[in-house]
Amino acid sequence: MANKWFGTDGIRGKANEFPMTADFAMKLAQAAGQMICKTRRRAAIGKDTRISGDMLEAALAAGFTAQGIDVVRLGVLPTPAITMVTPELDVDMSVMITASHNPYEDNGIKLINAQGNKFSDEVTAELEALIEKGEFSTSRENIGRIYDDRQAVEKYKNVALSMGKGGRPLAGMKIVLDCANGCFSEIMPEVFKHFGAEVEVTANCPNGLNINRDCGSTHPQAMMKKVLETGAAMGIAVDGDGDRIIVCNDKGEKIASEQVIGYLAQYLDKTGKLNGRPVVSTVLSNTGLENFIKSMGLDYYSTPIGERHVVAKMQEVNGAVGGEESGHVVLADYSRTGDALMVALMLAQAVKADGRPMSRIFPIFEMEPMAFVNPRFDSRDQVKRIVGDLSFNKLLEECRAEIAGQGRIVIHPSGTEPLIRVWVCGKDAGLVNLLNKRLVEKAESLK
Repeated sequence: MANKWFGTDGIRGKANEFPMTADFAMKLAQAAGQMICKTRRRAAIGKDTRISGDMLEAALAAGFTAQGIDVVRLGVLPTPAITMVTPELDVDMSVMITASHNPYEDNGIKLINAQGNKFSDEVTAELEALIEKGEFSTSRENIGRIYDDRQAVEKYKNVALSMGKGGRPLAGMKIVLDCANGCFSEIMPEVFKHFGAEVEVTANCPNGLNINRDCGSTHPQAMMKKVLETGAAMGIAVDGDGDRIIVCNDKGEKIASEQVIGYLAQYLDKTGKLNGRPVVSTVLSNTGLENFIKSMGLDYYSTPIGERHVVAKMQEVNGAVGGEESGHVVLADYSRTGDALMVALMLAQAVKADGRPMSRIFPIFEMEPMAFVNPRFDSRDQVKRIVGDLSFNKLLEECRAEIAGQGRIVIHPSGTEPLIRVWVCGKDAGLVNLLNKRLVEKAESLK
């Protein structure tokens, strides 16, 4: 079954426009209450700092309680925190209200199962069918209650603090923290100070309208500039819900996420915590990462695009480190999802222990040539027609045969915009650029 509203990371849209309306959120909760909440008859709800979170939280709570499901409101907390604490909450599921790195006008709904993992495509397709059917029975005797639980953040914070082993491992290290005016605005500076770091904090005053605005993981320029101004050892920018991280070195230069993933795997290996476990990333990760991980004698797995695919594969193969080139990085021993705080703490401790400036540590491996073009079309229907076109797929087969053994090609229609992501990466820059050009031109000729 194909998903109509759910994408790779939940449902997204403009607040107060379908499907991010109070009416739709209530129906979604009714469907989930009827289909999912059968054992404990309880669901938890968390949210980020954007203004529409209150509206969607109220609508979801109404939908759940109308089905006789009790609701536990967790308040504002990061996505990695809700995935971490869900198994301890005695709930059938949790909901995270967030549009991640998007501006405040957007919002989204992520569904998390009782084990703290995101729902599969099959489950969300069933929920969509139930919403469209719209048959929800109610009774005056079967109405849920709403409770508040503000301890989830504290539990999450305690896990983060355990990474410092009671000491001050970052003492004397100056770090710039860009909190994106989101969920980490209070937590991240507090934890880093506890670790002994001297912190320069920006974008930590959320007002409901400024989440991710000219700050955070999608706008790290201010963070990079601050690193240069203050002479900091590194800079860290997160996104609004805290599952994405962008890092820069002491010269204000951005470090690729693939480099971060490789470095963390290397650090865990050196400190005896990797235990030969594999590394996982998506097909859009630079092929240099795969070569580096294999050179360490480790297994490497590549997954479809989307963090939940990375997490699922990590759980399947007992992976230790995983992530996406977009900044989602997962440390399996600490998180069930991308977690900017846990990654930042481990990365900072690794750099401090190394003793060299980050600009001398990175890059730890050579990134291979890559061409990434996103041609735009008139509609998503047009995109669907083009990626299904026989002549386009014939060319794609020929291109993949040409680069086989030295790189890979990914064609990915966007789930939210009329775009086709044409991605080619490999050892030969000339071939990479040539194949990318051929595929883009072919797609555009089919408009």
